[in-house]
Amino acid sequence: MRESRAYRTFQVLNAAVLIGVMLVTLYPFVTIIAQSFSSEGYIVAGQVNLVPRGFNLDTYGVVMGDSMFWTNYRNTVVYTVVATAIAMVLTTTFAYALSKKRLKARAFFIGIAVFTMFFNGGLIPNYILIKSLGMTNSIWAIVLPNAISVFNLLVMKAFFENLPEELEESASMDGLTTYGIFLRIVLPLSKAVLATMVLFYAVSFWNSWFPAFLYMDRADLYPVTVYLRNLIAGATNAASVSGGSGADGLAQAAANIQAVTIVLTVLPILCLYPFLQKYFVSGVMLGSVKG
Repeated sequence: MRESRAYRTFQVLNAAVLIGVMLVTLYPFVTIIAQSFSSEGYIVAGQVNLVPRGFNLDTYGVVMGDSMFWTNYRNTVVYTVVATAIAMVLTTTFAYALSKKRLKARAFFIGIAVFTMFFNGGLIPNYILIKSLGMTNSIWAIVLPNAISVFNLLVMKAFFENLPEELEESASMDGLTTYGIFLRIVLPLSKAVLATMVLFYAVSFWNSWFPAFLYMDRADLYPVTVYLRNLIAGATNAASVSGGSGADGLAQAAANIQAVTIVLTVLPILCLYPFLQKYFVSGVMLGSVKG
């Protein structure tokens, strides 16, 4: 069929808008990378845009030469892997149970989950609870309070509801138990949404810093995000306390450290995303559209 003039115009405008959105989205990322390789003076002067100026690797050397940086980086990897694994086990099992209409008090359990999206105990009660459970200065203070994301739970629940019930009925007639059906039938058919949820959880735990900042007071237990936060805060505070030309130098160093720390923080996630990107859109769409 021959395309109408209006449809061709729509295609051109749509492509132009999408290209514009892509450029606006990529601009800050490319600029931050350029700043991380630039001299501090050019950054403070606002002369770094897309292309590095005054090529500089000293800050990378200072940050990566610190043994505490690698200790905290290792902590982040451990926290992210353990937290994501626990979150996936709890989310998939809970979502699978909620997807069954025969579950007694199903509406009640869904209501409790949704309620937590809008209300929580508050910062002080949460801190008292974590402390009373003896989880301060431990991985569990980071992992357990955020083990289930209600958004991810609802997306996965909707996905499980779309799976044909006939498959499970046939497997049940062949002698599989509920756990066998879940492990051998449901999960292999859910690779797209599982990969999407793994990405969501991994990014969330990797970038998280406030729980560790709140519940930990030992530097060797911090994740790398807290290390980098303290690095930036230390340089910024030193610049504000100092006077004269020394303050300018510290401010310039803080600007360069900020760019370097952002790059080092997001790099692993950027490397992971391309391998899961093909599952990302399909997983969210399959879990969001029922019918």
